[in-house]
Amino acid sequence: MSGGRMGAAEQWVTIAAVLLGALTTHLTTYAMERQRKKHELVTRWDSKKLEAYEGYVDSVRACIFLAVHLYECREGIRERDKPDSEMLAEMSEASRFRGRAFERIMLLAGDDVVEAAHELNAVALQVDWQANGKVDGSLEDWRERNRAVFRAINEFHEAARVDLGVDGSLSGERHPERDLLLPSPQREDGAQTS
Repeated sequence: MSGGRMGAAEQWVTIAAVLLGALTTHLTTYAMERQRKKHELVTRWDSKKLEAYEGYVDSVRACIFLAVHLYECREGIRERDKPDSEMLAEMSEASRFRGRAFERIMLLAGDDVVEAAHELNAVALQVDWQANGKVDGSLEDWRERNRAVFRAINEFHEAARVDLGVDGSLSGERHPERDLLLPSPQREDGAQTS
């Protein structure tokens, strides 16, 4: 009689072990699948952030290059190749794209990146305003505004790299601050001085 009971008890233990094994397998699979989906989501958002960050910096740089073109034409540094009205229209369109790119930053970026973008916008506008005559300034003011905007771009890059989990830094001992690349002054006969 006890042999029959032992058989039933063993069967219950076996059934319980099978159920426990199935439950453990299900929970492990569920946890792994959830972790995989979470990783895919983070990767997808990082990809979107990277696109937004590079698009924003591209749009800021496009605005700067248009502003430099206008400024240099207005100041007689570059030969005029189109009327101010056309250059101002190009700057306006580029500024619109910069605004749209900034909105993507506002939607996707972390707090530090958003703050770096706000700072970058502020100094980039100073470049635009001097180029189109909304603010006065000397050539040295112009150069300092351009230095400030490129420092702000580097600060934006730093914040974006941290947000994306990229190792390393763009500043410090291995990457000293760089100055504007300026052509050598020209002599009166048009030759470059060294």
